[in-house]
Amino acid sequence: MIPQFIRSRAHSFRYALAGWWYVIRTQRNAWIHAAASVLVIFTAVWLRLSARDFAVLVLTIGLVWTAEFLNTALEAVVDLSTPAHHPLARVGKDVGAAAVLIAALVSVVVGFLLLGPPLWAAVQALFR
Repeated sequence: MIPQFIRSRAHSFRYALAGWWYVIRTQRNAWIHAAASVLVIFTAVWLRLSARDFAVLVLTIGLVWTAEFLNTALEAVVDLSTPAHHPLARVGKDVGAAAVLIAALVSVVVGFLLLGPPLWAAVQALFR
């Protein structure tokens, strides 16, 4: 019983990682998200952000990635359901893209609010 449970969990992780790899491999915006994520995390570590602020950044980064993954899944399902151009298919894709845009814009605001003041202080200290 336990080995079957472990085996099924391993399969679930394998499928999830395959989905992750698909997004990274096929979605150009995923590379932008990846670069921004790494830059923000390194900046937060360099600035020694508090655990609370770091947690908010991680949650915000997760929000953007989740939106990108759901948008990619939505696009795949829409493409599967109708290979022809259909107005409702376009609505679905546009709304999914809008969700990613909203998440990205919110993350920029959160990033400026949390990283801006300490980053500005660090830059000022370099020129003193």
